[in-house]
Amino acid sequence: MSSLRYLPLLVLLSLATISGCTDRSAVTANTLQRAIPTDPETLDQHKARTTQAADILRDVSEGLVSYSPDGELVPAATTSWDLADDGLTYTFHLREDAKWSNGDPVIAEHFVAGVERLIDPETAAFYAEFLSDVSNIEAADDLTLVLTLRRPTPYLLSLLTHPATFPIHTPSLAEHGDGFARPGKFVSNGAYVLDAWVPGSVVSLRRNEHYWNNAATSIDKVNYHILVQDSSELNRYRTGELQITSTVPPDNFAQVQAELADELHVSTYLGVYYYGFNLSRPPFKDNPELRQALSMAIDREQLTTKVTGRGEAPAYSWVPPGANNYEPPALSYSGMTQAERNRVARNLYKAAGYGEDNPLQIELRYNTSDTQRRVAVAIQSMWKETLGVETTLVNEEFQVLLANIRQGDITQVFRSSWIGDYDDAHAFLKILESDNPANSPGYESEEFDSLMQRAAIQTDLDSRRLYLEEAERVMLADHPAIPIYFYVSKHLVSPEIEGWGDNVLDYHYSQHLSFKAAQ
Repeated sequence: MSSLRYLPLLVLLSLATISGCTDRSAVTANTLQRAIPTDPETLDQHKARTTQAADILRDVSEGLVSYSPDGELVPAATTSWDLADDGLTYTFHLREDAKWSNGDPVIAEHFVAGVERLIDPETAAFYAEFLSDVSNIEAADDLTLVLTLRRPTPYLLSLLTHPATFPIHTPSLAEHGDGFARPGKFVSNGAYVLDAWVPGSVVSLRRNEHYWNNAATSIDKVNYHILVQDSSELNRYRTGELQITSTVPPDNFAQVQAELADELHVSTYLGVYYYGFNLSRPPFKDNPELRQALSMAIDREQLTTKVTGRGEAPAYSWVPPGANNYEPPALSYSGMTQAERNRVARNLYKAAGYGEDNPLQIELRYNTSDTQRRVAVAIQSMWKETLGVETTLVNEEFQVLLANIRQGDITQVFRSSWIGDYDDAHAFLKILESDNPANSPGYESEEFDSLMQRAAIQTDLDSRRLYLEEAERVMLADHPAIPIYFYVSKHLVSPEIEGWGDNVLDYHYSQHLSFKAAQ
């Protein structure tokens, strides 16, 4: 399906910078053209859950802490912070010159209001538990914010870079309710403001003249083009219509490596691509043998070399390698050859009650994308050849897939992924705790939950790590999901762009970027 969208003439005229022209001179000066693979589901910071939404929110909004281009934590809406000797109280000193896009001052109470809305059950926030280690937040005065913790939280500053923790403009919320984050209504405190959003086509941002660091912001406008097909990104990059891609198509990766090596950025990335099981009903409820059989029958090496082929690593753990102060345990069969895995998988499949005369019949749901389709077709073939499973592939628009996963009564196996919101193993393991809203498979394990709770109360980092590693071992043995491969970030960045920095979280704020001066 083509990713191009036909827009009314008036929209095209009003958004001249996003048209399909190939004449570089027709592109509005000092406008950055970026690509994202899907529409953000919302720009409400408390209801957003995807990386696409978070990327845009980091451009238009700002929290207490941010990241430098190379991934170092730096002050953002705050000038500095103090940590009490017991490790339980953070005091943040806000910038006197921080302002909202309408000119209102950003005050500590706006951060308090943001947290209160985040944890309010009526908000139904996806990240409602994000600050569960915070026992109290208060505004000591307009420029002083105090966070009190239940226990030392070594990754707290990383948490505070996430949009779910950003302040909220309370007058806008009072006036517009849940519609506050729409074009024309969204009052934000970041380097840019939301200018327009044409679903399925583009999200447009413009410079926030009231931003405290506006003088250091180089680019005036940013257009995030929604391009579902990987090939469309590459084509538009080659014609100069994009300066930054969100990915590189598998079929073209070797060619891009050869022809555009200086513009290709491939970097370690804290993200796992997985298939989740619906554990709330048969055939996967109370059937770990069947779940393990399907996992073992997937040839991850073949997938990452012949199907994705862009530097991804086969996943035999849940937490990606490279997470801070952590050594992920591996699936018990990680050291086997694929032939050995297949033999064990057939025995497990038979023990689960399936075979040639009674093949498993399942639906595998995945979102519209070249890569998702290729992976799904390959795994469908592996399951058929090794076990005799009859898999029906169901291709859905991304938002529909998310809704069906949440609903849970029609999904059996689904494609998903998890990207670390902060550099810590907890960012991956927490989503499988039984009460976590991000627990898409519906995994429930008292032993796993207990280990996670014990890890949370440790003040010694090594003790904490050991509990987390044991929790991951328990989870891997239960097979609530199939980790398939670990991501690497893959972007083409135009040589006319300066300020890009590769980092494990793949955060690239538009305010850090600029166009090279003409020679």
